[in-house]
Amino acid sequence: MFRMVLLALLIGFGVTLLANVATTVYLHRALSHRALTLHPFTAQVFRFLTWITTGIRPRQWVAVHRKHHAYTDVEGDPHSPVIHGWLKVQMLNVAMYRAEAQNPQTIAKYAKDLPPTWADRWFYDRAFPGLAIGIAFLVVVFGWQVGLLAAFVHVNLYLGGAAAVNAIAHHFGRKPYDNTAGNLQWLAFLTAGEGLHNNHHAAPTSAKLAHRWYEIDPGWYVIKVLTWLRLAKTRTLQRIRPDGRIGQHEALAALRRERRPAASS
Repeated sequence: MFRMVLLALLIGFGVTLLANVATTVYLHRALSHRALTLHPFTAQVFRFLTWITTGIRPRQWVAVHRKHHAYTDVEGDPHSPVIHGWLKVQMLNVAMYRAEAQNPQTIAKYAKDLPPTWADRWFYDRAFPGLAIGIAFLVVVFGWQVGLLAAFVHVNLYLGGAAAVNAIAHHFGRKPYDNTAGNLQWLAFLTAGEGLHNNHHAAPTSAKLAHRWYEIDPGWYVIKVLTWLRLAKTRTLQRIRPDGRIGQHEALAALRRERRPAASS
């Protein structure tokens, strides 16, 4: 029994790690901010992994995230702990996300560069078949008990980590830059780099979220491997000086870009 539970925990953690890498590299840095361009094959792999591990529709995620940057911690932010309190956002992040993701005006305004494709209409816009494939794979490979328990572990780890980025990382953490997000290295380890959130809000179109020598961005290592294999190309639009600071001009220019969603296409 103990070995079965331990195996399920390890598998669930592994699936969550895979989902977090797909989220930060594909949904966040590539699609939402155009910080890197993925080879078409790589993009399709990430798209499929996102589907079977999270059921997320990419253009919905992108639209909600871009709106978050346009109204960070002010009225209009889909999930601001400054407005709602960090504990409420942590507990209700999924509901807040779904409410905004189902708003057609948000999708039309913030994801106009991501029109639905035939693959979306037939597959990726249908969350439950994707999740069913992912769970079925775990059950077939590891047995129904371990597979279902691993899926349960994954769901809780992934949703909890995503909520923590929106809630905890907008309330706690170091703030070397003048914005409302915080840097939490422990959260960055759990979310493939997303916990370095103060850095991200200071330089949203940078593919690298670590700005100082002691900061570790696991997602960046994945991107570096992809660039070495010529499966991705970074497009860093903001200059980060060796001391880890961003010039005022670059920071202001980034903010203006984030408030113009169409410019991200």
